[in-house]
Amino acid sequence: MENVKELEFEGHLIDSMIFPKVLDTILDLDGEFEILEFRIGKKKTDTSYARIMVMGKDPGHLQRILQELHKLGAKIPDAEEVEVAPAPDDKVLPENFYVTTNHPTYINYRGKWLEVEDISMDRLIAVRNGRAECVAIDEVKKGDLIVVGEKGVRVIPPERPRQYSHFQFMGGTVSSERPNEELVEAVAREILAIKSNGGKIAVVAGPAVDHTGARDALAGMIRDGYIDLLLSGNALAVHDIEISLFGTSLGMNLETGKPVPGGNRHHLRTISKIISLGGIRKAVESGVLKDGIMYECIKNNVPFILAGSIRDDGPLPEVITDVIVAKKEIKKALRGINMVLMLSTMLHSIAVGNLLPSTVKTICVDINPATVTKLIDRGTAQAIGIVTDVGLFVPLLYEKLRSLRE
Repeated sequence: MENVKELEFEGHLIDSMIFPKVLDTILDLDGEFEILEFRIGKKKTDTSYARIMVMGKDPGHLQRILQELHKLGAKIPDAEEVEVAPAPDDKVLPENFYVTTNHPTYINYRGKWLEVEDISMDRLIAVRNGRAECVAIDEVKKGDLIVVGEKGVRVIPPERPRQYSHFQFMGGTVSSERPNEELVEAVAREILAIKSNGGKIAVVAGPAVDHTGARDALAGMIRDGYIDLLLSGNALAVHDIEISLFGTSLGMNLETGKPVPGGNRHHLRTISKIISLGGIRKAVESGVLKDGIMYECIKNNVPFILAGSIRDDGPLPEVITDVIVAKKEIKKALRGINMVLMLSTMLHSIAVGNLLPSTVKTICVDINPATVTKLIDRGTAQAIGIVTDVGLFVPLLYEKLRSLRE
């Protein structure tokens, strides 16, 4: 009996493809199953219920199967108490520690179901002062009660929405064959709906936004109140300010697409100028910086986080060069965000995706299909991948937002 476990699943198991994934997972891991009970919802809004017996070759094999089924919402019929163990030292974990998904998660602790706060993937659950917190390994302190094993842990996997939408069928897929204008309008309508309900929208943007001519449209979206948070790196800010000061991006004339004499010095002159003024805010306040993405963030009190990398020149004073600090600040800033637009930046998109719950609508736009594929493969399965040039997408999105709002 140590090789056998009874499990329950409840939800929209058929049309969300959850139950087929459950059975495929068991078979792929060379396990066996017996369906003990299966009740199918009769209406679109009705949930289904399944009770199955899962069999492994030995306790270790069964445990490996259960770990994967747990991600799909498996529940033990008799609610078990979650198991916790103290961390032996700072950043040191007890054996068999539980690793989170990015789906809504609950633990049964002392007879109460606690929702795990700030859920995101590949982290731990710490029980602190009667609360369940999702924490990174570097946040673990000696003596923290860390959840171990899967007992008493419930995961709620995402389900197909009950009503048709672009987000219903395109989540977790990538294609360059979609009707982009129709999809852009759908994104614009979703943005307007979120904002009208008091929601918040973040943008993760790379320097291609500057190079491809999408800068003014993104600046307009910030100015008009569509964007509540900007996440990026040194390059986007530098080239955005370079355009304002010199009319070039990476030394290229944006109208002709050709390099200008001495243009290779412009980004360094930009960095030097901003440092001499004491930062981006001081450049705006002094009247040196008069337009662009960073200008609109400052003027409209839209928070931004610039995370550094080893490739950065300078960097600008506002850039956070300690990546661990930057990650913590980004995680904190993402609380309460309802949608994230990722614009042509692979590394920043994947990094932010790893910090998001699966309940946040995520749209990744890149001309390279590998960017959105890698984002989804690394766990941000809720993402919609739009393979197109951000220089076309962002201005069209801004145009749709303005026309729909009129």
